[in-house]
Amino acid sequence: MLRQVELVEKVKSYDPFVEEELLNKAYIFSMKAHGKQKRASGDPYFSHPLEVAGILADYKFDSKTIITALLHDVVEDTEKNLKDIKSNFGNEISYLVDGVTKLSKLEGRTDKFKQAENFRKLLLATSKDIRVLLVKLADRLHNMRTIHYIKDSTKKKKIAHETLEIFAPLAERLGMQEIRAELDDLSFKIIEPELRSSIIQRLKVLRLQDEELLEKTINKIHELLKNNTVEAKIFGREKKPYSIWKKMKIKSVNFSQLSDIMAFTILIDNLEGCYSILGLLHQKYRYVPGRFKDYISTPKANGYQSLHTTLIGPMNQRIEVQIRTFEMNDLANLGVAAHWIYKDKVKFKDGKQFKGISKILDILDQSREPEEFLEHTKLEMFSDQVFVFTPNGELISLPKGAMPLDFAFAVHTDIGINCIGVKINNSIKPLYTKLKNGDQVEIITGKEKIISPRWFELSITGKAQACIKRYLHAKEDDELKKLGKEILNNQFKNEKIRFSETNLRNILEIFKVSTVDDLFLKVGRGELPPFKIILSLFPERAIIQSNDNIVLLNDIKEKKKASVSLKDLTPGMSIHYAKCCNPIPGDKVLAYISHGEGLIIHIDTCKDLKKIKLNNSKLINVRWKDFTQGKDEFVVRINVVIKNEIGSLGSLSSIIGKTMSNIRNLDITERNSDFFKIAVEIDVKNLDHLSKVLVSLRTSEFVEEVSRA
Repeated sequence: MLRQVELVEKVKSYDPFVEEELLNKAYIFSMKAHGKQKRASGDPYFSHPLEVAGILADYKFDSKTIITALLHDVVEDTEKNLKDIKSNFGNEISYLVDGVTKLSKLEGRTDKFKQAENFRKLLLATSKDIRVLLVKLADRLHNMRTIHYIKDSTKKKKIAHETLEIFAPLAERLGMQEIRAELDDLSFKIIEPELRSSIIQRLKVLRLQDEELLEKTINKIHELLKNNTVEAKIFGREKKPYSIWKKMKIKSVNFSQLSDIMAFTILIDNLEGCYSILGLLHQKYRYVPGRFKDYISTPKANGYQSLHTTLIGPMNQRIEVQIRTFEMNDLANLGVAAHWIYKDKVKFKDGKQFKGISKILDILDQSREPEEFLEHTKLEMFSDQVFVFTPNGELISLPKGAMPLDFAFAVHTDIGINCIGVKINNSIKPLYTKLKNGDQVEIITGKEKIISPRWFELSITGKAQACIKRYLHAKEDDELKKLGKEILNNQFKNEKIRFSETNLRNILEIFKVSTVDDLFLKVGRGELPPFKIILSLFPERAIIQSNDNIVLLNDIKEKKKASVSLKDLTPGMSIHYAKCCNPIPGDKVLAYISHGEGLIIHIDTCKDLKKIKLNNSKLINVRWKDFTQGKDEFVVRINVVIKNEIGSLGSLSSIIGKTMSNIRNLDITERNSDFFKIAVEIDVKNLDHLSKVLVSLRTSEFVEEVSRA
């Protein structure tokens, strides 16, 4: 454990303007506040904030960051509060400590909610001052270094997963590769201990086969450069177990197939030298196609710059080589810390200027719920990159596998929402096209928004999916309000009561809503049965049964149900068609309201509907409106028995196509020498369209039987 004088001297060695008195004060304040508290290791608790401060001092951060590290657990774990911090250390340090401190008033919430809400709080503070996140990363690093002292294996794995999924990627986004690599490996050790041990053993075996392999390779490369009068430093290392496992997982190969487990870094003074060295290596050794990346001309979002190539090296081994300048190397390893050491410290406090952080903040702005934010953040953080260009030549970095919608939302939320098509390299392309490095992408926008739930399948970035979800939530709420209003209006008609929104305003307080629209929304979501509203307005219409259930007198007498039109409601949002019976326009249908989903539509003869135990007040008669003119397509299943002859399947497909239908899916369920039975999913507009398809199929010489499933 660092002594007080050692910490102060360490900070003074790189910061001549250190606030020595305040640093000493923080040391004593934290030590006294934590008092006799112990860690799981049995060490005094104060050893933890002291070690966190030491980690940050190693990266040469300013004295206020070090002071925050000393105080970061005081508010959360002692009797001291933020007022005490503010009065003793000022507003700036108080803000930093508050940013790192977990929220305490989250009782009764799920662990996932608490995790997400605390993460939101951390990032909001980080957006104003990056030092909040730096302290948190150092805190997590020391906790992971000492995690073996925790006896509860479930708790250890939970912490390790959180570290791997959130904090390690955050370290990478700040360019702090040293911290990222250590967090990865420490987490891997907890989550997959046997797998990690196995990889380490395999590495030992390789080392025994040729103990001098690294050194020999370095010497050969050094000789090549020297012969061409190039002065450079060369470093070699084995890749870490987690890095090896990750590559095995991504490439779906075993260890024996993974040959590039050695990585070499070549450092030179100037930029031109990087490309000269690359040329010499490619002339001398065979390079692996598709494995060259130029991160100098197109840096990563965290500012990382380097040339990457994979070679069949001097010892006939596949090796990975990284070439960069000394300054680039400092940035590669230290990230934000390099800026802090060499450039204007004040300038680099603002967290929003770091692209990797700003993208997550964009997700924060678009997400409705904490859990949703956490989900989309994880999506954003686990991704390789692809670089594409706007028509103006601006470079946009996206995850590998990104599609045009990801690009559109990355440029601007409004462009994403108004997207109706895309041009890639001046050619019209479908929205499901995967973008490639170097593509020039132009988004075509229109006045009519075409966003649908299918857009989730056409995007992979956290920001795009958060924006889509936000828009659909808002649209769905509007539709559910319409639905709720129509349900309520029809219920009033059924009870022979005049429907009045003015009267509804008198009962808003009863149902804890602020507007009539909110009341409609609760009805549309299935959270509030219409009869409860009627009873609130007209209590004399109820009788109290012996079982205390409230029943409408009119329901008893007339047994009527409200009828709702499906016009203007979007399939997949407010309306969900039951997959058990696949209702289509023209079918006689019934519905019920499912909480959080809207209307669930069944054919009225559906066996599954009969099994659903619903009271009459929740069952709704629904009707199709103008279904003969509808543009929407509906999926329906048909069973076809066809002859086992050459051309029969082709004939089937051709007939379905000629009837302006489309095959979604086809499954051969039975087959013998004469016939085979096929279950086919097709798109139709309505019941008449389906009948046309069935009749057309029955005229085929190949078709023996055809029926709706």
